[in-house]
Amino acid sequence: MYYGNIHSGTGNKELNKNNEVSNLGKVVAIGGGHGLGRLLSSLSFLDQDLTGIVTTTDNGGSTGRLRSETGCIAWGDLRNCLSQLSAGTDIKSTLFNYRFDDAGSLSGHSLGNFMLLALDNMCVRPTDTLNLFREFLGVRANILPMSETPAHLSACNSKGCKIIGEVEIDAEDFLPTNIDITPQVSAPDEVINAINQADLVIMGPGSFLTSVMPPLLMPDVKQAIIKSTATKILVANMVPEDGPTGKMPLYKKMQWMETVVGTSIVDAIIWPHSRALYGPGDLNVILADLKSDEHERVHHKTKLVNTIHEVIAHLPRANSQQKTA
Repeated sequence: MYYGNIHSGTGNKELNKNNEVSNLGKVVAIGGGHGLGRLLSSLSFLDQDLTGIVTTTDNGGSTGRLRSETGCIAWGDLRNCLSQLSAGTDIKSTLFNYRFDDAGSLSGHSLGNFMLLALDNMCVRPTDTLNLFREFLGVRANILPMSETPAHLSACNSKGCKIIGEVEIDAEDFLPTNIDITPQVSAPDEVINAINQADLVIMGPGSFLTSVMPPLLMPDVKQAIIKSTATKILVANMVPEDGPTGKMPLYKKMQWMETVVGTSIVDAIIWPHSRALYGPGDLNVILADLKSDEHERVHHKTKLVNTIHEVIAHLPRANSQQKTA
């Protein structure tokens, strides 16, 4: 079956460490959950040229309980990204990653979430809070919340009923007819500046509706990405996600994204060749060996970075020429 423009990438050769930073320039990665943290840790060699813009609408687990009780933003995905970037074994990382077990009402809570919330309650901007913890953990990449104002993901189901919350949306048996942010919030200036300065914008991996899409629902982020001359790549999940979204063909996801944004913004899609690919569509799909021995759901870090390099090397140079024109 012909599916747009399909290319095969090996993703196996060793990186030339001397050229990594110069080849990719300033990179912005957008998403949430464990997928974004994995991507950021794969690209951590970029140091301060790497920025993660993290979805803050999660309402499940420890994060959801804290949000319900305090009205804070969702700290969980931000904490996860910091944790994966720190990757240390010292006492700081151990404390930040500690999760209470068999501790009454504290059970299931992450100490890192409490630490972030504590500074938030001391009236420190969430972005400044993250910068303090970057320094605390020795993380050089920038981590930014998509918004510093609490908000939830909302949706309408096929019966016209409004659903509030990521957990509730994921629990639906059918895809929603639309999604939105409630209330509508804006991004910190640092987020827009990072997108404006980016040479490469990567979306995903992660849940399409509840991790990748929420930042794109914000008008200021949407406009910044549309205007950006950066190369824009979508990284697909290693395996289909659970629920109805996992059954949505790639071309339908791209149609959904284009409807929300108002135009096509993806230059290329990195897709694991271990996953089946169905449906029509004029998409620039790069098939690559991204399999990791750690777990079927996670990308092999080196293979993923190599594939990103291959994509950049083979895409038309129009975007970079616009930047220097």
